[in-house]
Amino acid sequence: METVHFYFDPVSPFVWLATKQVARIEATGVHLAIEPVLFAGMLKAHGIKGPAEVPAKRELMFRDVMRLADAQGLEFRGPPGHPFNPLLALRMLTSVPSATSRKRFAFALAQATWEKGLDISDAGVLRQVAKDCDLNGEALQVAATTPETKQQLIAATDAAIARGVFGVPTFAYQSELFWGTDRIDALLRRIGGHRIDEARLKEFLARPALAQRNV
Repeated sequence: METVHFYFDPVSPFVWLATKQVARIEATGVHLAIEPVLFAGMLKAHGIKGPAEVPAKRELMFRDVMRLADAQGLEFRGPPGHPFNPLLALRMLTSVPSATSRKRFAFALAQATWEKGLDISDAGVLRQVAKDCDLNGEALQVAATTPETKQQLIAATDAAIARGVFGVPTFAYQSELFWGTDRIDALLRRIGGHRIDEARLKEFLARPALAQRNV
């Protein structure tokens, strides 16, 4: 069975919106693997700012999120403040060994943040979300503090960066990346066998820059 890797950090509202379309991906017969990664680590590695860090982008982003949520019949509330620190949530998610439970917990984290308006940087909130997923929140929080879990999240983020991932949600299928909720249709076409002309892409990318921007 082929696998689609879903690079996941609940700090992004588009990750939440993407969770609502996962059934379309799974309907193709692929296995969906949730890959917890730290979006902030990706931004640092690539030397870029997140959209919420640019005032003009921040407002437009949340306008878009609210439009998209409304179109899908979803209620947007959003967390008490944004950006927030998702590190404990991601470490707890990393420590969930079962793929099924990891997916359930991941989706519950996104829902708690963006639909219920909860603060998932709060340890008590995280324990309750875990409990609602039939998981032991206290045990997950203990596991989240271990050097092994911390290193596992770092390694997963580094591996994603090395693969070319710079944002969330990103879906990886075979050798290709699909970034953003609005690229799920492109992912589905790729799973269905549609491919771009790789030789033409390679030739284009080898062309020289004709101008340089002074920063």
